[in-house]
Amino acid sequence: MIEKIKHFEKIALQLEPSSEQRASLMDEVLRYSEDFLNRIYQIPAYVSTEDKGKDILLSPIVEHGAEISSLIKLIEHNVDRPGLNPASGGHLGYIPGGGIYFSALGDYLASIFNRYAGIYFAGPGAVRMEHMLLDWMSEIVGLPKTAGGNLTSGGSIANLIGIVAARDAQNLKAKDFDRSVIYLTAQVHHSVDKAIRIAGLKECILRYIPMDLNYRMDALQLERQIAADKKSGLNPFLIIASAGTTDTGSVDPLTVIAQISKQNNLWLHVDGAYGAFFVLCDDGKKILRGMEEADSLVMDPHKGLFLPYGSGAVLVRDKKKLFDSFWYQANYMQDALKAQDELSPADISPELTKHFRGLRLWLPLKLVGVAPFRAALEEKLLLARYFYDEIKKIEGFEGGPFPDLSVVTYRYVPKKGDAEKFNEMLVKEVQNDGRVFISSTMLDGKFTLRLAVLSFRTHLATIDLLLEILKEKVKLLNS
Repeated sequence: MIEKIKHFEKIALQLEPSSEQRASLMDEVLRYSEDFLNRIYQIPAYVSTEDKGKDILLSPIVEHGAEISSLIKLIEHNVDRPGLNPASGGHLGYIPGGGIYFSALGDYLASIFNRYAGIYFAGPGAVRMEHMLLDWMSEIVGLPKTAGGNLTSGGSIANLIGIVAARDAQNLKAKDFDRSVIYLTAQVHHSVDKAIRIAGLKECILRYIPMDLNYRMDALQLERQIAADKKSGLNPFLIIASAGTTDTGSVDPLTVIAQISKQNNLWLHVDGAYGAFFVLCDDGKKILRGMEEADSLVMDPHKGLFLPYGSGAVLVRDKKKLFDSFWYQANYMQDALKAQDELSPADISPELTKHFRGLRLWLPLKLVGVAPFRAALEEKLLLARYFYDEIKKIEGFEGGPFPDLSVVTYRYVPKKGDAEKFNEMLVKEVQNDGRVFISSTMLDGKFTLRLAVLSFRTHLATIDLLLEILKEKVKLLNS
């Protein structure tokens, strides 16, 4: 047995590279990543390829390893080349985010030390760091000291956590589901619908409240619907409002909705995954007023704070509600239970094992402070307004509602022919061009183009470039 142990130990030690091997590997990785960053403003935002990275499948996982240089070439050709480049400032579709360099350093350290941030006993400093970040988020939003939350993989899990907390806080039982009512709009993010189903609330009644011309929830209609449902013997229990929808960037009238929620003893969940961090700006704070009244709130650092993907957050006004929904006990964790000076993230979320997400947020905030983040968000608001003004100066284009935040909807109306088909061709032309990437949506049955300004690398020159490309492609399609 000893000989077998030594035999396998010798092979397993390949998992522990020497300092020389580490230096060599790091040199190759840094050379590649530095080249990418040095060229980032020249690399296309979108590249359409025939192979779509399929050559990655020609290098299967096998018993023996390969050289780092050959693997980087595989990554370069099959992963970093085709499709959308989310690190590009030209990414103006969907909801862009970030990938700031400082976060990569935090992730590197978090992966090297592999601190466990799920249980306070195992990683007290890591847990304290995450709690401090969540307290900071609560403070900038205006939530009370009783608030708590969790750093999640993104808005989808954050929405799920908030909705589960709402279900349990409102004492909803399975026998109540088919007469219980959730109020939302057709503009609510699809992850909310998914969360409702995962939380077991598929049988609940979903009331899609009408919206105004700016795609914001009509608060008067909400109030009337709640009253009608109560009169009918139903059980209204949850309102889901948006602090920046994905389609249009619209912000629901949160102050009025919060008042309606309180008057009727409903839980108010606000999805601010995209828009909540605009609270750091003076204009954003005004637009988002009422968000501080939420019972649960989602805000994604990988959007509004430009972090890499996998950085979401949920805040709950009363953190005990999270504990009541997600706390667990296991015999093998009895040592941890005896050393619980602070709530463990594992006790207030579905996750037990989790990545140490806090370091990728804490390090950038400590290195450069909040000011550059605030300035970047202010810039994005102004860039969206600039585009909104400029696009209407180009003959044939019409703008949608004035942007609440940094999403602008617009479309081209040709003098003759099918406008829907023209806009569909236009968005494809811009995407195939690749210098910038825009997306589209359907609003009121019309094919509509979207500008979403949120990448920290998007600046005035990027927006001017898009305007020129749109002129160029319209001229091409009209010829």
